[in-house]
Amino acid sequence: MITEECIAGFRAILGKRGVIEDPSDIDPWVHDWRGRYHGAARAILAPASTEEVAAVVALAGKLGVPLVPQGGNTSMVGGATPPADGSALILSLRRMNQIREISAQDNLAVCEAGLILENLHEAAQAIGRRFPLSLGAKGSATIGGLISTNAGGTQVLRHGTMRALVEGIEAVLPDGSIHHGLGALKKDNRGYDLKQLLIGAEGTIGVITAATLRLVPAIVDRSVGWACVKSPEDALTLLRTAERAIGNVVEGFEVLGDETLTAVLNLLPGTRCPTETRSPWHVLIEVDLDATDGPTAQERLESALAAAFDQGIISDAAIAANEAQAEQFWRLRESLSPAEKSLGPALQFDVSVPVAAMPAFMIDAGEAAERAFPGSTTGSFGHLGDGNIHFHVRAPAGADGPAWIAGDGPVISAFVHDLVVAAGGSISAEHGIGQMKRAELGRLATPAQLHALRAIKSAFDPKGIMNPGKLIPLASEA
Repeated sequence: MITEECIAGFRAILGKRGVIEDPSDIDPWVHDWRGRYHGAARAILAPASTEEVAAVVALAGKLGVPLVPQGGNTSMVGGATPPADGSALILSLRRMNQIREISAQDNLAVCEAGLILENLHEAAQAIGRRFPLSLGAKGSATIGGLISTNAGGTQVLRHGTMRALVEGIEAVLPDGSIHHGLGALKKDNRGYDLKQLLIGAEGTIGVITAATLRLVPAIVDRSVGWACVKSPEDALTLLRTAERAIGNVVEGFEVLGDETLTAVLNLLPGTRCPTETRSPWHVLIEVDLDATDGPTAQERLESALAAAFDQGIISDAAIAANEAQAEQFWRLRESLSPAEKSLGPALQFDVSVPVAAMPAFMIDAGEAAERAFPGSTTGSFGHLGDGNIHFHVRAPAGADGPAWIAGDGPVISAFVHDLVVAAGGSISAEHGIGQMKRAELGRLATPAQLHALRAIKSAFDPKGIMNPGKLIPLASEA
């Protein structure tokens, strides 16, 4: 039980401002973004420095009080939601939101964990650089959360996931010690790489307080297009055609079904399909240049689309005439998740398969799920260049959403995940495991993987105070 004496101890470290106890201020932070997980917390602890984080974690360990690290609370798998029994406190990093250093010469930014992604984008742009990771929640997602979940987004095709963009990490370990690892060393062979262990660990073995992130040159010329294809297989052919024609300048390549596009158009009044005609599947493609020599981005994209049209790969295409129109194209893509949500109760799967297997999976998995669960409908969209599929199974018309999810959800999830594993894929591409997928990870992971996960957790956090109930499967779930 978290007593007033415990809270007083944390208040002595953080001051009155650093301990939030008003239930109305706490309530928005104990529910997940999708509304599926609801927790409780006596207080939110809000340190303003790494030293305060260290003191809080050390005291939590001494008192045996679990902590749930939290940034923007945009987790899609309940990874930042505290337990429902109120046994943990939320450790909010939102006050630690500064850019400590940013350098165009070094192409690096040292950012605190609570910095909002969009603010980093703006700061990088101001010095002629950019941070090449973006996603729909960029206005609320924080750097610490993005690192802790190894976030992906729409630019992984060219720049990789968060793991590829982190050059150094500062973190507080469960014993209250500080890992000073912000140095961006190209060569460092001092044993285990704590940076890589902390990335994607979902706050289960430490609290990320700051990171050194890699910047890239600003875009000086870009072109965004929309193309119509008959199938995901044709979309992959288009991607490979574009890569051969114009090289490594394709930064975004998204594929979505026409039914999903319709949901977006219905959600956003006044919008329309970028092309004059519709097709069963659509592709959003972006070409970015960081230098002005040679053909323009639009000329390169036009060349690639013309070649694809001549080969019968695409049936129609449109290229944004200006930046405003380019943003309109991307707005359609970034509205896919809320559009799917507007269609009613659904089970959302963030999975990955080998790129070559993705087109068939998008078709075959949908047909298989609809056969296995009559009345349900499916939809999918994804980042074709990296094999990441957002696959949704929607409840039958008229179904009670919570009851359907509670009753049929586990069976449908196991069915879909079995298809993913059979295709050589992963049940979590970019959202993490959280609490939503913990049992399924226990069911499907190899004994070696489970042993390693539990051993690492036990070694770093023997008292089990860091983000309880997330990521690490229980022995009963294996």
